[in-house]
Amino acid sequence: MSTCALPSTAETGASASMRRGACPSLAAPMQTGDGLLVRLRPDGDSLTIPKVIAIAAAAEAFGNGIIEITARGNLQLRGLREATVPALAQAIGDADITIAEGLAIEAPPLAGIDPDEIADPRPIATALRGAWQAHRPPLKLAPKLSVVVDGGGRFGLDAVVADIRLRAVSTDKGAVWSLSLGGTAARAMPVGTLDGDAPVPAVISILEKLATLGPTARGRDLDPVAIRDFCRCEPAVERPATLAAVHPIPGIHPLDDAGVVLGLGLAFAQVEASLLTAFLSQAQALGATAIRLAPGHAFFVLGLSHETAAVAQSLAAAQGFRITEDDPRNAIATCAGSKGCASAWMETKGVAQRLVETAPALLDGSLTVHLSGCAKGCARPKPSELTLVGAPSGYGLVVNGAANGLPSAYTDENGMKSALSRLDRLVRQNKDAGESAQSCLTRLGAARVSAAFEQG
Repeated sequence: MSTCALPSTAETGASASMRRGACPSLAAPMQTGDGLLVRLRPDGDSLTIPKVIAIAAAAEAFGNGIIEITARGNLQLRGLREATVPALAQAIGDADITIAEGLAIEAPPLAGIDPDEIADPRPIATALRGAWQAHRPPLKLAPKLSVVVDGGGRFGLDAVVADIRLRAVSTDKGAVWSLSLGGTAARAMPVGTLDGDAPVPAVISILEKLATLGPTARGRDLDPVAIRDFCRCEPAVERPATLAAVHPIPGIHPLDDAGVVLGLGLAFAQVEASLLTAFLSQAQALGATAIRLAPGHAFFVLGLSHETAAVAQSLAAAQGFRITEDDPRNAIATCAGSKGCASAWMETKGVAQRLVETAPALLDGSLTVHLSGCAKGCARPKPSELTLVGAPSGYGLVVNGAANGLPSAYTDENGMKSALSRLDRLVRQNKDAGESAQSCLTRLGAARVSAAFEQG
């Protein structure tokens, strides 16, 4: 863990030479199209409003003022230079913000206050961080290896990919922790169940095993049966059921006796620091005390009452935040695009806004439109129903695939608006009563969708 008294990138030899398989941090920023990028994973479940405002001020003073919340719920600051990274680290340290470095140990955003959770995951997550940090010698693990400790609540991490997953499940004897490896909760390989004090040493043993396999080993590389015996797990009760429905974060959510939380999303994963500061200052005047970062480019505002949450929600809408589950922007996944990444061939934020204005029939929430500046697909590695990919020659459409898939149709900058309009018209003219955009496109088939995009 680091308290942000970090060396400059010139001292560490990091910055532009950092490989993209690793995670950008204050100690090792990543070179992008708009300068250096750092990812901040605050240590702890909440950030007070003054601390977030301090981060926003630092983003303006030492970067380009653009703040992002990643798909996993981490902060990213953009537009830094080697000369300004040490000043950013100092500013974050002066604000008494502790940044977690190294192994990602993640708990749900409302851990400990989610009324639907089966068990509070924070004690296990805290003990696990301590055990990992104290391990000697230090474990050398894959850069993006992650551990999820999920209490099984309303806003759980079932959809988040993890190498090692502990998920609370209910049994006749009380809550136990289901252990699985690799993937989302639905696709992970079940290992078994653990109770009492067993989860922490079991996970440390698995991390030790991964370290012996080399610095690229991931949870998916392990044999679940061997790990079950290795960790002395009880047989799995069954694969943990994923939540019946994904609860959208934007909105006002009751927390039983704890009042409410206001869920908000960033428009296309980014916000200007000045807009975030303006909103948080207004929210603080209404009683807001802290925020909790959340997956899906979102965050929760804590400390509001039912009445003040509604006022804050209106203020957030005026600043451009996503405030409802039916916001059409919820259905669009974008990377930084050509304005923020040297590898990108598409200005994704502009295309996203054009998509909202030109093709609303696609954005009913039943599917995801992925706008990727290049074939790497950083914003959404998994397949989407519709993926638009930037390339030197223009834009390719991948139907039911990821950004690295083979496009089945193409257009250029001049033809993008017409291509999107044709897709919108295809859905509107062919959708049956009550049918979703996803069902309509599936029924029509990839060939017809591609033909509409390319030539009408």
